[in-house]
Amino acid sequence: MANRVTIAIDAMGGENSPNKIFDAIKISLKKNKNNYFHLFGKENLLKDTIQKNKEISDYCKIINCEDVIGDEESPFTAAKKGKNTSMWKSIESQKNGGADISLSAGNTGALLIVSRLILNCIDGINKPALAGLWPNKKNMSIVLDLGANIEYDEKTLVNFSSMGSALFKSLFEKKIPKVALLNIGLEEHKGNDILKRTSTILKNKDLKNFEFCGYVEGNQITRGEIDVIVTDGFTGNIALKTAEGTANFITENFKNSLNLFSKLISFYSLKKFKEKLDPRKYNGAIFLGLQGPVVKSHGSTDAKGFAHSIELCHKIVRSNLIQKIKTHLISIDP
Repeated sequence: MANRVTIAIDAMGGENSPNKIFDAIKISLKKNKNNYFHLFGKENLLKDTIQKNKEISDYCKIINCEDVIGDEESPFTAAKKGKNTSMWKSIESQKNGGADISLSAGNTGALLIVSRLILNCIDGINKPALAGLWPNKKNMSIVLDLGANIEYDEKTLVNFSSMGSALFKSLFEKKIPKVALLNIGLEEHKGNDILKRTSTILKNKDLKNFEFCGYVEGNQITRGEIDVIVTDGFTGNIALKTAEGTANFITENFKNSLNLFSKLISFYSLKKFKEKLDPRKYNGAIFLGLQGPVVKSHGSTDAKGFAHSIELCHKIVRSNLIQKIKTHLISIDP
């Protein structure tokens, strides 16, 4: 099939796997039958499960793996253990040409280490980034880095700007995304020296693939005026976890504060509000900067959330994200 996308899935990663993996595949195939799945995991378990889901058997191939990387294992322990695990083999199959993209709901730190060991970084990129979708008033933004890097410099943030704009164009087909640096203020004198140097570099470049809009503050992310928000992994991860916690707090307290009568009146508004904040719709973070695309699903998501990650994988491959990143990179060497 000319338009087929082959997705290598670590079928043992995350909670309630592999059951939720098969349920997610069923959901995704209702919308898109142009995907084919290489499922890496314990063969006996996967075969038993697929026998109960025969309607998807023509779209799946099982590859036996003797070992699994646990969520509790340190990244370096997992990397040493790696070569016979479902996570390692799913990523390795991409390097060997057997798959177009890899997807896992397993250990995030291990996935980053293993992905980088196998796929290596694109020439010109010193550190990969973890990018995610962030809902806003207009649609969605891309935020990166969400936790892959704590140490960074201006070259790292310039690369993140290039990679984030390439991802946004791949997912939303916008010709010139707006990019900004997350900072503690909008004034030029605000922020640390790395942010200031990065801002100066981007302001003085003749940018063809994105528009640099300076700084953005945390309370402006959801306005939808900026398409790509760039930050370091420490700040980005805290911002993400704070936003998730705040969304859950608002949703639960709003629901609990309503009496029966007001619940009946507000049912449709509340349902629409909850759908807007449903984290499953934004499930799937992307490791950017590697020679091949890798998507990380949230470990605790359900089948619906994992199905969103599958759709994300399809869009990334069909839009030729890796080539876009290569053409978007900016040289900052004198």
